[in-house]
Amino acid sequence: MDEYQIMELVKDRYRTGSIKEANNFLLNDTTIISKKSYEHSYLHNSFTSKQVIGYVYNGSTMLVSDLEFPILRWDFIPCAYLYKKGYIIKGPNRFGPAPLPSLKYIIYNITRSMKYKSITGYKFQDRLVIELVDLDVVANNLNLPKIVSSVLGPKLISKNNVIEDDERDDINKRMINQKLFGDYSWVDAWAIVYQYFDDNKRKLSKEVFEISQAYHQVFRPYRVVYDTKTWQPVLV
Repeated sequence: MDEYQIMELVKDRYRTGSIKEANNFLLNDTTIISKKSYEHSYLHNSFTSKQVIGYVYNGSTMLVSDLEFPILRWDFIPCAYLYKKGYIIKGPNRFGPAPLPSLKYIIYNITRSMKYKSITGYKFQDRLVIELVDLDVVANNLNLPKIVSSVLGPKLISKNNVIEDDERDDINKRMINQKLFGDYSWVDAWAIVYQYFDDNKRKLSKEVFEISQAYHQVFRPYRVVYDTKTWQPVLV
């Protein structure tokens, strides 16, 4: 499957109501299963973890900034990278009990919650936004190989592949503190796009433009917005 085929698959699963809320997994046979189903399958067949090629998050938001720049909410990218490299996170987490060596894609499937009205005039009603990224590309652009190596050092995967909370937090902190979005860190970039799109602070247009350029350079997202009345791709 190429990126567009995956997007269409996720859209069709959403359209038919067969994709669960929150955490889901895309298998190499084009099946999309919930985290609960994945963990149940893994208990009976450990090979299931090697069949996972994509992590799919299905959710909604009241924020226009989340629909415009969804990846700035993806604080789980380091965890996904660690699972691909053979590690697992200690305790309950979104990626399950085993490494995911075949994990290639992260897909975010998001709609606008109808409980809230936009104060800025942006119209995302009847829209489904899907963004897909290649995990290896994103990890390299976020300097995760270097960061993970500096935090974990010579830790042997074959001996101890469990990541402790402090190690995970250190990796996350180093990643988000990098100024990869122009002159801004990850957190500062999100704050600016939030103020622009959800607080209507138009004076930040120059900063948002710079962040947008960096966003696409860092994440290289494949993005499609669907009209949920016609289920056809639209510009907005």
